[in-house]
Amino acid sequence: MDDRAEEVQRVLEAIDAVTEGEPPEDRARRLTELLKKVGEKVRRERRAAVLEMVERGMSYRQIADVSGISFGRVRQIIADDPDKPSPE
Repeated sequence: MDDRAEEVQRVLEAIDAVTEGEPPEDRARRLTELLKKVGEKVRRERRAAVLEMVERGMSYRQIADVSGISFGRVRQIIADDPDKPSPE
């Protein structure tokens, strides 16, 4: 297993440890909070990586191919500004 795969495994084990022994109500609440925070962090980091590839001159199709996502998703990632307030 390479270092990055081991890091991912450690994160997964840490998630298990965070909720170990908690009642299901508390576990669900804690995991919902974790999912929101981690999801936001991952989206921001992925967007930064995609924008960096754009700055390097890669086409959206090239980015899609190397990232394992669709061309449409690349366009969406670039268009979505996580710092823009969402409409209420």
